[in-house]
Amino acid sequence: MAQRAADTDTMQDRPAAAAPFWAGWPTRTRLILIVLAIDIVAALASCGVIVLTARSAVKVEMAASLATVEPLVADTIRSLRNPNPESVLHSLDLRFQALRHVRVTILDAEGQRVGHGPADGRREVRQAPLWFVRLIEPAPRQHDLPIVVRGERIGTAAITTQPLDEIEEVWGYARSLALASLVLNLAVLAALTLALGRILRPLGRLAEGLTRLERHDYTAHLDPPASRELAVIAERFNRVAGALSEARAANGRLNRQLLTAQDDERARIALELHDEFGPCLFALEANAASVARLAAMPGDIDRSRLASRAGDIGSIVGQVQTLNRDLLNRLRPHGLGEVPLADCLNLLLRDFQRRHPETVFKGAFEGLARGYGDIVDLTVFRCIQESSTNAVRHGAARHVRASAAEQTDAAGLTTLRVSVEDDGTGITPGHRVGLGLSGMRERVEALGGRFSLDTASLDNGASGTVVRITLPIDPEREDGAVLPLPAAPQPK
Repeated sequence: MAQRAADTDTMQDRPAAAAPFWAGWPTRTRLILIVLAIDIVAALASCGVIVLTARSAVKVEMAASLATVEPLVADTIRSLRNPNPESVLHSLDLRFQALRHVRVTILDAEGQRVGHGPADGRREVRQAPLWFVRLIEPAPRQHDLPIVVRGERIGTAAITTQPLDEIEEVWGYARSLALASLVLNLAVLAALTLALGRILRPLGRLAEGLTRLERHDYTAHLDPPASRELAVIAERFNRVAGALSEARAANGRLNRQLLTAQDDERARIALELHDEFGPCLFALEANAASVARLAAMPGDIDRSRLASRAGDIGSIVGQVQTLNRDLLNRLRPHGLGEVPLADCLNLLLRDFQRRHPETVFKGAFEGLARGYGDIVDLTVFRCIQESSTNAVRHGAARHVRASAAEQTDAAGLTTLRVSVEDDGTGITPGHRVGLGLSGMRERVEALGGRFSLDTASLDNGASGTVVRITLPIDPEREDGAVLPLPAAPQPK
């Protein structure tokens, strides 16, 4: 335990991880930036492929150009009718100026340059930037090819590779491809921006609806968008808003019922105080005045009349005590929590039997614990009390049977099951749920239990009413702790 506490303190003292810098960005901005990042990666990959392919192609072109120079020299010499050294060199100089990918400088036998071409066999770049040239240009290659006529060397062809022509072609192709890709990506980003705006617009309306719900405006409604996923979210939102609206209306009705119940209870208590306690108090006052008159009379005191008045006073006091006990028991059962729950329930049924001798009340409460906590015990007591009252008052029942028992299911969940069954008139079609039934349902559901009101089929073929209540009980409860039951549909 100490180690766990130390770990908990360490976790609490540890600073929370900082949110990423993009946490507050809109969703559309994030998606567009992701697409841009993908475009950049694709562009870099394309550039790498272009560079590698271009370098390989330039090397191949350079090798092919070098291989064509020597046959070209031989063909030129053979084509001349009078192949004297000067004419051969000038012819070769003119012909080699049209070659691509190589630069050929013609030198005579003394090493002097022939013609007016570039001295170093190179020319300046016309279009491709220098960084692109350096990225693709292979290492320069030079080759001296002797020029021989009739077995005599008359000069030299100095061959130098010149990949600028090929590089310019690659540069033009790459520039066109980049421009087309840029236009295409800009068009895609524009379309994506518009599409994401339309797709994400329902999320903005959802946020506005949630804000209205947060402000307790449950009339919020979302029109289903075209997107199937967002349409499902909008449908669920509308259902939640409707459920919250119904819950608020039910709470309002319940509050009004509670206020009405309080007023009715106060009116009933006031009526009982007036109708029951008032005459008793008046009778006590009258008997007390009679005793005072008898005591004030001259002569001997009539003891028989005093005894009669004292007997009347005692009888009235007993009646007042009975009324007071009944009133206190209705407001709060005095024995609940002090004696076992089963004894309290048996006493409740015996009291009903005393007040309604024409109805038979039976109870089966064996196996119950001494108590399940003040709230659970009071809920069970009130539910049996209210159900028995309804059976006699509204159902005109002749037999009422109440039972309560613990039950443990296969999952190990212990529940307290209570039922009150009568042979009265049963549930009439279109019956109105009164304050008593509403109060029972609210009590049971507040404890995570279930409440049902059904028509009972008795052994003699008659029909009546049965109230069933299920309350979850924690086996390791303290002071009657309860566990919520899984949700189940209420019987109609």
